[in-house]
Amino acid sequence: MGTPVINEQLSERERDILRHVVHNYIQTAVPVGSRFISKHFESQLSPATIRNVMADLEELGYLSHPHTSAGRMPTDLGYRYYVDYLMEVQSLPDQQKEEIEKQLDAALTHEILLRETSKLLGKISKQLSVVSSPHIGSAVFERLELIPISSSRLLVVISIRSGLVKTIMLEVGGEIPRHSLESMARLLNERLSGLTLQAIRDTFAERVRDVSDERSGLVRLFIDSVDVLFDDVREHEKLHISGTQNIIEQPEFVDPKNFRSVIELIENDEIIVHVLEMHDESQKDSVITIGSENEEDLMKEYSIVTATYNVDGVMGRVGLIGPKRMNYAKAIPLVEYVAQSIARILRAR
Repeated sequence: MGTPVINEQLSERERDILRHVVHNYIQTAVPVGSRFISKHFESQLSPATIRNVMADLEELGYLSHPHTSAGRMPTDLGYRYYVDYLMEVQSLPDQQKEEIEKQLDAALTHEILLRETSKLLGKISKQLSVVSSPHIGSAVFERLELIPISSSRLLVVISIRSGLVKTIMLEVGGEIPRHSLESMARLLNERLSGLTLQAIRDTFAERVRDVSDERSGLVRLFIDSVDVLFDDVREHEKLHISGTQNIIEQPEFVDPKNFRSVIELIENDEIIVHVLEMHDESQKDSVITIGSENEEDLMKEYSIVTATYNVDGVMGRVGLIGPKRMNYAKAIPLVEYVAQSIARILRAR
């Protein structure tokens, strides 16, 4: 992710005017003029003085102005300065906290929990919401069960220390006696318990190399299927996206070009998966990327705010995607609280 060059040494007057421009543009989506700021500015500066300061901020790259308007609007750099130095993060209202807890606590399974989280986040924020299922590569293996479904199909149920369960259906060459399944499950549980799924995937063949009884074919089947059994592939169905109706009601999407852009984004969820991966690599619990900071071309007109939920090393992301005019002061505490709520619920199960 590209990092804009920020001059932290803005004067107090420049900082105050930039704050006013960004704050009012977030609220109205209308370029902010000097007369408007003059009426609301505590120091009662004249419109001419404010215009001069705004011109300086434009020259520094923090503001721009549409050709059809005398007002200014923030650039990506202006939003970044606002988020890093000027913004006051708001507390999440108690009513919203109660709504989040009530709805998420009612979810019966972790997949329902993540789906409901996405819906609720989109509804509250009026943005596009995304919730990724946990990335289980760093999860610690507890045990597995082998359940015959038919003469040619075997269900593998893998339990992970965080309380999550992964199920995989394998095709087998023929019916395998139940005692062979129980013996293999016991052997694997003894040898794999306490290891991360990543470690198991990397060393599985070595750990079962001494098993000589191949009459059932289970050892060979597991060696051949290790990447499926212990993988962390971020499948499309593991990404929950909601809030389409909310985001297209934003003023930006009156423009048909912008409307088509957001629909293309929703339909191309590989891009969203990639964005979340980039946020994962930041090593921060919460991450904000604004416009041109996003590597994907389709994301350069959007901002993304994400937070991590972490359950015993099993991590996923909660995020909002919206116009660069997003209300960051509200978005940040919202995604952080929702991420904390997911972690709390998953730990309790």
